[in-house]
Amino acid sequence: MALDIQPGLSISEDLIEITHLLASGPGGQHVQKTFSAVQLRFHAASCAALSPAMFQRLERIAGSRMTQEGVLVLTGQRFRSQIRNIEDVKTRLVEMLRKAAEKPRFRVPTRPSRSARRKRADDKTHRGTIKRARKVRLDE
Repeated sequence: MALDIQPGLSISEDLIEITHLLASGPGGQHVQKTFSAVQLRFHAASCAALSPAMFQRLERIAGSRMTQEGVLVLTGQRFRSQIRNIEDVKTRLVEMLRKAAEKPRFRVPTRPSRSARRKRADDKTHRGTIKRARKVRLDE
């Protein structure tokens, strides 16, 4: 089975490991007895569907959640249900991969036109004149 990221891009669920943990936080006896928290480990470095550029963007997005070996680790314990926590971490993984799949727009640096530079200088001069006039009134 595969996890669809966007048209033309899907990842195999063989690259995803899900382990169940004891959740922390409030919940009393329920939280101490049930393994409702989930840890998802996605082996991004060995995923053939990710291009090197996409992998670099994913590394930047993941930050400290990516290990040295290229494994993305996501933990989910927002819900009381193990199934909902699994859905939550998978959704977060898909969102991260979609964000990494977006190619950054190339910005073409531009320079202000001569008239724009002249207008800016005139505005600065005018503003300075206003401030000087204000200072003169205060000194009198």
